[in-house]
Amino acid sequence: MGIADDAVEVRSRGWRTLAALHGLIEARLERELQARHQLSVVEFTVLDALSRQDGWHMRMQQLARAAALSSSATTRLVTRLEDRGLLTRILCVDDRRGIYTELTAVGLALLEDARPTHDRALEEALSEASKLPELAGLVDAVHAPAL
Repeated sequence: MGIADDAVEVRSRGWRTLAALHGLIEARLERELQARHQLSVVEFTVLDALSRQDGWHMRMQQLARAAALSSSATTRLVTRLEDRGLLTRILCVDDRRGIYTELTAVGLALLEDARPTHDRALEEALSEASKLPELAGLVDAVHAPAL
């Protein structure tokens, strides 16, 4: 195996490790959020992203990026959350083609109720992962302060 092949293998191994940690965390979060708040991880992510915006709204494209979803998947998700009264869509005053998604008071209340569950489940998943030698280094990186 040459140097270039070694670099590819290192990147591939790193990606597999990252995917394993992501899977472990997402499974724990999904289980806890569904059981306690009837929210999926991606639903929580959308509510959380909206709550961090001034005015609690975002354009649909921004929301799709924040939730790592396609435009069509974001539209379906927003429709489901809107049907539950957790968010609403509003037309952009500056650009009538633009649509914002906005968090409702009910959505914010559910998010605030679910946030401690999310944070606890995330910490438990990271603690569990830190005990696995193949994931421990990546968990350390997650806990490291940002540069």
